[in-house]
Amino acid sequence: MANATSNLFMTFLARSQLGLLMPGLSALHNQRTNGKFSQHFRYATDFISGQENKATVESLSELSVDIKKIRRLKPWVLSKEVTYVKEMASILQKIGADGSSVAYIFECCPEAILRSPTDVSCQRDLWLSICRNEKQLVELIKRFPDSFFAVEHYESQKANVRFFKDLGLKNTIISRLLTSASNIFHNPVEKNKHMIETLQSHYLSLGGSQENMKTWLLKLLSQNPFILLNTSSTVQENLEFLQKNKFTDSEVLCLVSKLKGFIVQLNPATMQNSLLYSKNIFKCTDQELKELILKCPALLYYSVPVLEERLQELLKAGVSVDQVKEAPGVLELSTEIVQHRIKKLNAIGFSLKTGNLEYLNGTKKDFETAYGKIQAKRERPIFNPVAPLNIED
Repeated sequence: MANATSNLFMTFLARSQLGLLMPGLSALHNQRTNGKFSQHFRYATDFISGQENKATVESLSELSVDIKKIRRLKPWVLSKEVTYVKEMASILQKIGADGSSVAYIFECCPEAILRSPTDVSCQRDLWLSICRNEKQLVELIKRFPDSFFAVEHYESQKANVRFFKDLGLKNTIISRLLTSASNIFHNPVEKNKHMIETLQSHYLSLGGSQENMKTWLLKLLSQNPFILLNTSSTVQENLEFLQKNKFTDSEVLCLVSKLKGFIVQLNPATMQNSLLYSKNIFKCTDQELKELILKCPALLYYSVPVLEERLQELLKAGVSVDQVKEAPGVLELSTEIVQHRIKKLNAIGFSLKTGNLEYLNGTKKDFETAYGKIQAKRERPIFNPVAPLNIED
């Protein structure tokens, strides 16, 4: 009886301990399978508990950094045991960053103080190699601190900078790509090389000349560097789609160039829908549709809902479908831009119902020039050569 009671007690004890252990095991499993959540939770807990690195907070305060902003955006940075506030500030100050610039950079990118000073120094030298001077570098860091402090991609960035220089891209273009399209520089250089070779191959196969290929390619990259984030198979599919729709090789090359490389970011399904929509709306033949597309590639690039919205905005202003067909480039403009330009033209008595839609087209500078001419023409007094002169005696 005693043995039975003892066994019963041991069983109960084991089950109780297992019950206590299971939540812990479950938490451990969740931590391993959801590391990011656990990490953020730990940082949040540290912050709530008030376990900030006092030395870090004091160093940042001495630099007039808004600590409250960091606590609001990325509080976990302040709980890190090892930081390099003074070292990072020194690196920035040596290239000419003043106190307010240093504070602004740390507020926008608090992770900067966690980077290794050695790595950041290497990054500084790399970026400086494509900048005109240190002043420009400081401005770039202020505008794109996250890109600059992505030092974990240093080796890829270095290899890609060298590759693009060898390709013939100017430093101004490379610096713009490095900041606005930094993911391209995170790619292994082999991937970018393969994409460049793909574009060169298609350019030649579509009838482009070897002599003009470099100029064409550099212009394409400067207009749309994100083309390098696509795959060679995507490029192939889209070009084949256009060829199947009776576009000649020279016309396909023209579209690729006019679309600034955005053709590779499309897919056959969306292009097909856009073509059908344009054909139905403008009631045109296949040949007329081709001419419209070549005149305004936006008809191919924008999705049906976007084209629909823009066309409706023009129709509300009293413009006819036939007018849009004559000047399809107006569909490249957003509804906000169209509304603003129509309002300005109406204010000086210019009616789009009878006027030329070409006045709406173009860049802001183009429109302002056209608007100024219309305004000057309407304000100019009419001269009547046979009207009697009023001469005072």
